[in-house]
Amino acid sequence: METPKRYGVTKRWSDAVVVGNMAYFVEVPDNAELAPEDQFKMLFAQVDKRCEMLGTNRKNLVQVLIYLPYPEDLGAFNAQWDAWIPDGFAPSRACSHPALAAPGYRAELVITAFVP
Repeated sequence: METPKRYGVTKRWSDAVVVGNMAYFVEVPDNAELAPEDQFKMLFAQVDKRCEMLGTNRKNLVQVLIYLPYPEDLGAFNAQWDAWIPDGFAPSRACSHPALAAPGYRAELVITAFVP
């Protein structure tokens, strides 16, 4: 049995965990004080950076769980999402509207990605 590789380990979480060829990680915007559209842009850049660190890219996203606490943000989020996801490489995704850990956060992404 393969041992998980953990990156950015703290007492409460790891920034990413890789088991075999699958990576699991969560991203929230680094700056929760920005406007929603700016947070989404930041969030997608953070995902790209995390993927690069793990040796993968957005074409290898398998599943993305999207938490948007404010339903009115869905249109702006989807507009950026559609431009960010390469054609033909859309992952499985779900979107819900729960409260997040801090009221300023406009999105949180729970990601599963294939690592070639």
